[in-house]
Amino acid sequence: MSILLAIESSCDETSVAICNNGKITANVIANQTIHENYGGVIPELASRVHQQNIVPAIQQALTIAKVNKKDVNAVAFTQGPGLLGALLVGVSFAKSFALALDLPLIAVNHMQAHILAHFIDDPKPEFPFLCLTVSGGHTQIVLVKDYFDMEIVGETLDDAAGEAFDKTAKLLSLPYPGGPLIDKHARNGNPLAFKFPVPQIKDLNYSFSGFKTAILYFIRDNQKQNPLFVEENLSDICASVQHSIVNILLNKLKKAAKQYNCNEIAIAGGVSANSGLRKALIDAKESMGWNVYIPAFEYCTDNAAMIAIAGYHKFLAGDFVGQETSPMARMNF
Repeated sequence: MSILLAIESSCDETSVAICNNGKITANVIANQTIHENYGGVIPELASRVHQQNIVPAIQQALTIAKVNKKDVNAVAFTQGPGLLGALLVGVSFAKSFALALDLPLIAVNHMQAHILAHFIDDPKPEFPFLCLTVSGGHTQIVLVKDYFDMEIVGETLDDAAGEAFDKTAKLLSLPYPGGPLIDKHARNGNPLAFKFPVPQIKDLNYSFSGFKTAILYFIRDNQKQNPLFVEENLSDICASVQHSIVNILLNKLKKAAKQYNCNEIAIAGGVSANSGLRKALIDAKESMGWNVYIPAFEYCTDNAAMIAIAGYHKFLAGDFVGQETSPMARMNF
């Protein structure tokens, strides 16, 4: 029997989860709305809000799970990658909590945890499987051989797909966070209304810097002809941009599936909440003969449940760290 308390604070969500013998019994997420005023995450402000949110989030998670802090057997936390100041809040609290109650510490890689979120609910993928991990900061195709035996077989050489969504939203004067708003407007638009260039990148890698530039020039040139171009074509622009990004992502994923002869396919990360990507994967399930795994919405964006399930498997393996452990802004698998 094991009860784990898990903390996630890598960016702008303060999240705490309780994992009771492999089952998530609480997953509290405190979002930070202050960044909406600035059109993006301000690291210093994120750190301060984490400090305000973490104690109430801990208390709420324990209450929801009906667990006393003295019943906790270990503390899992996000070590990285992420914003260093934000990580520092979560790591420091985890270490203090563990020290006060004489509990073991479990350090979790944030990107591995996104992938392991697939082991929270059924159905669960079978090893080996390919996972397309897409967020604001990462775009990776990962070959998952075991819980902590993962190999990045393709990744972005510059910007992430999530950043391309957010940058497009900013160019369209949509408020932050813009990615979900592009998804919302895209549902009412024609995905074939406008065509954008597909980056020609070798192997299984991605690149979105040129794609972002193409969007910039597209909007600029059309607004010269018609100042109301964006307002009059917003849904079609969003649908076309989303269609292009999803196609770029899926084409490389299909190539990876053939290369590694793998039909167990999963997606993870914040962008995996995108309805266009989810639908494209479901469509590919039929055409490619894949077994497809898509996480619940609450496990797509940053959350402590994924840290908890990763921590649980590390707990079973006896993979603990000491009080000298530090947060890491950059962290490899």
